[in-house]
Amino acid sequence: MKVANVLMGISLIVMVSCNQKESPSEEVTNIVETLDDSKVNLDLAQANRLASLPFKCLQTEYPNKTSQVLDTKEDLGSPRELHPAFYGCFDWHSSVHGHWSLVKLLKDFPELNNREEILEKLKQNITEENIQGEIAYFNRKQEYSFSRTYGWTWLLKLQMELNTWQNEDAQQMAKNLQPLTDVLVSRYQEFLPKLLYPIRVGTHNNSAFGMSFAYDYAIHAKNQNLKSSIEEAAKRLYSNDKNCPISWEPDGFDFLSPCLEEVSLMQRILSPEELNSWLDVFLPELKTKEFELEVAKVSDREDGHLVHLDGLNFSRAWVFYRLAKQFPEKYGHLKQLGDVHLAHSLPSIVDGSYEGEHWLASFALYAMSERNPIE
Repeated sequence: MKVANVLMGISLIVMVSCNQKESPSEEVTNIVETLDDSKVNLDLAQANRLASLPFKCLQTEYPNKTSQVLDTKEDLGSPRELHPAFYGCFDWHSSVHGHWSLVKLLKDFPELNNREEILEKLKQNITEENIQGEIAYFNRKQEYSFSRTYGWTWLLKLQMELNTWQNEDAQQMAKNLQPLTDVLVSRYQEFLPKLLYPIRVGTHNNSAFGMSFAYDYAIHAKNQNLKSSIEEAAKRLYSNDKNCPISWEPDGFDFLSPCLEEVSLMQRILSPEELNSWLDVFLPELKTKEFELEVAKVSDREDGHLVHLDGLNFSRAWVFYRLAKQFPEKYGHLKQLGDVHLAHSLPSIVDGSYEGEHWLASFALYAMSERNPIE
């Protein structure tokens, strides 16, 4: 079925996905039949919806999970004292990718609501002084590996987004942020050779995801040392993998797919010919036109761990979109499957529950931007 054959809206998607009487194959077919293409496109209305979430929490200090390691009692501090730039949105890494979301949306949608207020918040946070405060935290001996590598990779993505925004304020923020980026680039190059085994989890420590955005930054910044370091680590850790058990996924708290994030990384570093050969061994079922993967379902969106599964639907979607775009003949059918996953969780990101609101917009935005990149 073609997604363009639109019959009904997003409410039917949710109803179908919750129908436990149907098999997974029937469920996917019905969702595709009723999927309204406009509901998964990134337009101004969706942009305003997505921007409202990080805008609301960007300077919201509490509740907060600092994940501190204390060497002495003097190390204690409020979130804003510890992280003068990235203290909002519950935790450091969510604050970082919340900043990325707003920068991207401002850049791509000049008519975004509350544009000046959003820009002012970004400028208040990403100052030279505040970034020096962030560096001071990373230079604490016991915090040397803080947010490795999930938060690191989002910080590099934020730097890249600022660098590519031809706006005077953005260029000043990029300049302010660069010293922290340089610290994390150095930490990547120090850490990756020491990582003897891959980290195959569906949460923050996933090593494939931690290298993917960093690789994009390395290419953008023309940083050959970082690029080579990631290529070496990725090939060493993943080249010989076979038959990834994607049917075992998801674990109960996943927001990343261990199998698909590995695909996403290798898609970046391998040539098309190498990637095709590797995929035929690693996930041969992906090329089957009938390939299906049931959406992850959240039983309680007020549970901060269970709501991770909405993020899993978004992150699966962004991998499907990238593959379908690069190899439309072989993997084009995955675009529909990405739409199914995106559409399942998209209505729920603005549900009044901070457990999901403080971070899910970034995942939805990245998935939607992979579906229809704005040039």
